Amino acid sequence: MQAAILAGGLGTRLRPLTIKVPKAMAPVNGRPFLEYELELLASHGVDDVVLCVGYMGEQIRGHFGDGSRFGVRIRYSSEGERLLGPIGALKMAERMLRKEFFVTYGDAYLRLDYRKMMDALLEREELGVMAVYRNQGRYGRSDVVVNDGLVTVYDKEKSAPGMEWINFGVTAMKKGALGYVEAGRVCSEPAFYGRLVKEGELRAFEVRERFYEIGSERSLEEFAKALRDGSLSEKRALT
Repeated sequence: MQAAILAGGLGTRLRPLTIKVPKAMAPVNGRPFLEYELELLASHGVDDVVLCVGYMGEQIRGHFGDGSRFGVRIRYSSEGERLLGPIGALKMAERMLRKEFFVTYGDAYLRLDYRKMMDALLEREELGVMAVYRNQGRYGRSDVVVNDGLVTVYDKEKSAPGMEWINFGVTAMKKGALGYVEAGRVCSEPAFYGRLVKEGELRAFEVRERFYEIGSERSLEEFAKALRDGSLSEKRALT
């Protein structure tokens, strides 16, 4: 299976740490965060990774190389100096992507049954399957409404009735979904997923384990603590 990892952001909420390193390279218990993420993906059968890099992307490339040390093949797609937003960056990598792939982020540690999620995509006609967690405001603001198995609202700014779910941070996607994205143009996550929602092309995949991410100092330390106390060592998230 293949995963595209969006790792080109500026990481402003982690400054001053990210003045010298990209967020994906933030040290966690003595190792760059992205090492943990790649090992997790590899343990679930992901063997092909496209890293979409931008800000200080040369550090990521220099450390991870071809990925062989981590049990995956890595190729790189660089935005250069003009950042196009997460989905604009994904569009740039289109030629490297398989017919079906996962999209996730270089600051997220997401435990779920990746094979089952990919099967959910392959069994249906929709272009995407978004992992969702019944958050109910526990880990940040809920931003997803699910009805009859479809994501019917995804809004990171405004609340809506039934908005008790949150985008877990990984989507299984068919390459045809990128037909909604114009090459070379800035494209945000809300704009892209909003279009898929409008067209009825985004299914929901429930995940019962909580997510971890390192978007802030607090969440980075929370993840580091979970590693230290062993709460992540033997768990395998199932849906």
